[in-house]
This record gives sequence, C-alpha cells and structure tokens, in this order.
Amino acid sequence: MAATHAAAFTQSRPWRAEEFADLLSMSGTFACGDARCFALIRVIADEAELLTIATHPDYQRQGRARTLMAQWQAKAAARGAARAFLEVAADNPAALSLYESCGYDPVGLRRGYYPRPDLAPSDAILMARSLRSQADA
Repeated sequence: MAATHAAAFTQSRPWRAEEFADLLSMSGTFACGDARCFALIRVIADEAELLTIATHPDYQRQGRARTLMAQWQAKAAARGAARAFLEVAADNPAALSLYESCGYDPVGLRRGYYPRPDLAPSDAILMARSLRSQADA
C-alpha cells in the first residue's frame, strides 16, 4: 500500500507503511483492491469514510478506481453504513470527476487543507452520498 500510495501521491506526503498498519488495526477499518489500486475505508456506526484511494500510475485510466469505488461502497453498506464521505483536493480534477460520476456531491470545504511544495495549499472538498442503494448490491 505504501509503495502504491507514494507512486500515486506526488503532490503531497504519501502515507508510510506504519500508518497503513495502524489504521488497519483499528476497528471498522478495511481495505479493498490490490497493489495496483486500493482503497482504505473506515465504517463507524452508519457512516463510511474513504480514508484514501490510490492507483499506481502504471495502471491509471483503466477503470480500476471506478470499479473499486463500487466494491468498497457495497462492502461498507453490508457493514451497516448508510452514508459515505470523502475529501478530495480541489486541484485534483481527475479525482473530482471520478467521485462526481460515482454519485458524490460537495457538502463542505476545508480551505488550505492540503500543503503543496512550492505552491499555495489546496482546498479540500468534502463530498458525500447515500449508500442505501448499495445495500442491495
């Protein structure tokens, strides 16, 4: 996970292996995917949060992230989540397009949330969608 995250996240600090291990040891946290494309999700009560999703650059633009979005949402719904949340950098149009096409709508904004080397920090757009239809998937 850490290697894929480092390859995919070049504008911000990638997560270390220890950070992934710590998150995966927490109750309600699970991963989907493989070394090419993975997602890390946490379900608490009836809410799911996409903590991170990463596709290795060698495998981008092949539909892997879109397929993975449907997989993790279905698993989160099966675990009792009724609503899903995520945040995305405002300067990441590919991710914004993916999330919008997966039914996510903006619900909030964190100004200057993502530090950028040699650039002004990027805003984080908070997005959400219902998972009710996913429960039957």
